[in-house]
Amino acid sequence: MTTGIGLFSGGLDSILAVKVLQEQGICVECVCFATPFFGPEKAHLANRQLNIPLHVVDITDAHLAMLRAPRYGFGKNMNPCIDCHGLMLREAGALMDKFGAQFLFTGEVLGERPMSQNRNALRSVEKLAGLQGRILRPLSARLLPETTPEKDGSVDRSRLLAIEGRSRKPQMELVEKYGIQEFPEPAGGCLLTDPGYSRRLRDLMLRGDALSRRNLELLKVGRHLRFDDGTKIIIGRNERENERIERLRQPGDVIIVMDNDMPGPTILIPGGGDAAAIGFAASACVRYSKAELESSAPVAVSMADGAKTGMQAEACLEDEIAKRLL
Repeated sequence: MTTGIGLFSGGLDSILAVKVLQEQGICVECVCFATPFFGPEKAHLANRQLNIPLHVVDITDAHLAMLRAPRYGFGKNMNPCIDCHGLMLREAGALMDKFGAQFLFTGEVLGERPMSQNRNALRSVEKLAGLQGRILRPLSARLLPETTPEKDGSVDRSRLLAIEGRSRKPQMELVEKYGIQEFPEPAGGCLLTDPGYSRRLRDLMLRGDALSRRNLELLKVGRHLRFDDGTKIIIGRNERENERIERLRQPGDVIIVMDNDMPGPTILIPGGGDAAAIGFAASACVRYSKAELESSAPVAVSMADGAKTGMQAEACLEDEIAKRLL
């Protein structure tokens, strides 16, 4: 039996690609990749109605190595889409022998994303993956050069589709045809396409900070302030973020909270900071607390060496925070 391995995000296009191939009796194995920037949540949800073999593979280390110097650069934000797609297909290609697969497939639609799904980009992705001729795009296949599985008869090209462009009308017709009940709205599921997250990541990389899992998780939480070249301050915005900051704390960090059980943010200085940074962070803690803004209030400081101390701090001005905000 012909077997194909699909990149499965859980989005509508990837669901439809599976359906088109299953209609030909092709055995489908799907893989979903995980990094700190995207995960398998949508894929698991979508698979509740497909019930196909779904394999989740963490590619964080390889992805971070690529992110430092993507051959084809970044998109509008910190999204190296062409290099990322090439990496995922290369990783999926390494599974072909394990699953006895003859080809790979994706849910990509020609022209749906002008920068990453044009003809040149699709060719570049194949070249990066080292899998020229073995990557099938079932939704647009009849508009693209014949692939190896089409040439050797493993896949019937006449039963593949010719969807092009950004209109979703053809996909919605297929939703009705296949009786698909649930699918997510088309939206970027990758944090690297998010402007706010990208600004923080760009700052992290420019400062030479480690692209560690901890640092990348911290980028997802709180307000981020750049106090000076070597010091960042992270301010929790609600109870959930305060708890997450506490969980992500490491030895050598400074933590600042309001004293006397007064409601307020948890503030983290990763890697510690000098007296000026700690003083400013304490003032920011008061600024976002329930304390009266006109008066000083007590804060508790857990120092980088683990020692605990207290201090009085006055709320800083919003402008002082705004000019440091990432």
